[in-house]
Amino acid sequence: MTDRQIDRIIEMAWEDRTTFDAIQFQFGLKEQEVIELMRKEMKLSSFRMWRKRVSGRTTKHQAKREFPKGRFKCTRQRSISNNKISKR
Repeated sequence: MTDRQIDRIIEMAWEDRTTFDAIQFQFGLKEQEVIELMRKEMKLSSFRMWRKRVSGRTTKHQAKREFPKGRFKCTRQRSISNNKISKR
């Protein structure tokens, strides 16, 4: 893997809403392989912080998500139309 690919995998792993399934689809790495990559590429303290953050997080697993497809959208989020944010 190139440095750029590794950086992208780490970035995706840190994102709350990016699932391990998405990482596997794009890069072919299973969850355990992502964990091993993170352990190898990060400082120990950063890895521990990431593991604590990811452990038990339902949004990192496609099957455990409350919303099956796409992005979660808060009911209070303003809608966007014609490339401009709607006025209240």
